[in-house]
Amino acid sequence: MEFSAYQFTSASLSKRIESITKELPDESESKTILAQLFGFIDLTTLEATDNENSITDFCNRALAYKQLGHTVAALCIYSPFVEQVKRLMKDSGIDVATVACGFPSGQMPLDLKLAEVRFAVDSGADEVDMVISRGKFLQGKHHEVFDEIKAVKENCGEAHLKVILETGELETVANIRKACEIALLAGADFLKTSTGKVQPAATTEATLIMLDTIKEYYEKTGLKIGIKPAGGIADPATAFQYYQLVKVVLGEEWLNKSLFRIGASRLADKVLDELND
Repeated sequence: MEFSAYQFTSASLSKRIESITKELPDESESKTILAQLFGFIDLTTLEATDNENSITDFCNRALAYKQLGHTVAALCIYSPFVEQVKRLMKDSGIDVATVACGFPSGQMPLDLKLAEVRFAVDSGADEVDMVISRGKFLQGKHHEVFDEIKAVKENCGEAHLKVILETGELETVANIRKACEIALLAGADFLKTSTGKVQPAATTEATLIMLDTIKEYYEKTGLKIGIKPAGGIADPATAFQYYQLVKVVLGEEWLNKSLFRIGASRLADKVLDELND
């Protein structure tokens, strides 16, 4: 399929964002939305110091939330811990996600990227968050980026594929739009903004470009693709903005964990605090 020419500039996107997010929900509605948002969180730890003990504590944190009546969508960890997390979270209803393809740089030969994906899937990953090669993209090697995403998708088996664009390094509206198009056509199940390792990470502008592209793709194909802003979303007020963007651009049918995720490590506790006020 062919996408239409994208007409929005940074200035016009900013005006749309201001219009869409200017009205915050009232107190009664905010509690309902906060509960929804909690269920969209991919609780994440991607630290060099992660180890078996810290990952056990991480899983216990998610299980403690569940005992309080709130369940995150997924736990996102490095691939060596997938098998451990899968075992500890058995029957919890919480998916196990992992990052792949030379995360966070994307600088890895394709055969090694695919081997990493197969390792993650064989270990039990329900979801794979792959990062694209921004170096190749910025050099104009768009066909190579497409081929890599397509190959990764083919090696995911039943696991869902989230494609991380690292929009902070793509910089321009045109680049982010083009990366969205490539990822969708190559088979992404989700578009994800960021690794969380680069600044800026998630932004409302990049997310709006992604939402517009997902909407056009849906209108032309009937296929619903998910959206995952990730990185720097640390408080409920910021999360509300992304919720509102998804609701207005794509509609309430996208407001479920199958189509909307928020990548966060700090957000969950703050959402719970506000829910318990």
